[in-house]
Amino acid sequence: MIRGHVIKYGDNIDTDVILPGRYLTRFDLKHLARHCMEGLDPDFLKKKKPGDIVVAGSNFGCGSSRELAPLAIKAADISCIIARSFARIFYRNAINIGLMIFECPEAAEALQEGDEIEVDPEQGLIRNVSGRGSYEAIPLPALVRRIIDDGGLIDFVKRRLKEKE
Repeated sequence: MIRGHVIKYGDNIDTDVILPGRYLTRFDLKHLARHCMEGLDPDFLKKKKPGDIVVAGSNFGCGSSRELAPLAIKAADISCIIARSFARIFYRNAINIGLMIFECPEAAEALQEGDEIEVDPEQGLIRNVSGRGSYEAIPLPALVRRIIDDGGLIDFVKRRLKEKE
């Protein structure tokens, strides 16, 4: 079960505002986390707490194919992203690096900044703890959940290879 407070954004949040290009010079997770959402929300780091959940509208993660955008979100201790829809390359990159994501138009519309929510990744259920509704996201397939649980595709493959030894 994932539990956190909502940080809400709108539609068409592109990877350049998630992690501006000028910060792509270093592959250091702390560095990436320090600049997460800087192009969109300069107060993001001040308001987020470990485990919080980003909720957004349509086409979250559009723009470039940079894998560092979802990596910056994960490094900033965001536990999951719920959106009306994701850009396909962002969706795949999030899975590859082990960031939990859900498509749920109803939750994206109804949830508000600061709401405390619980997400059941296995069932795809999202519940507003303050009692203002429950939503059914498109559940992730078991294999995708295993990849995310293992920390991403590379760790998933390493674990499977080690199990075969």
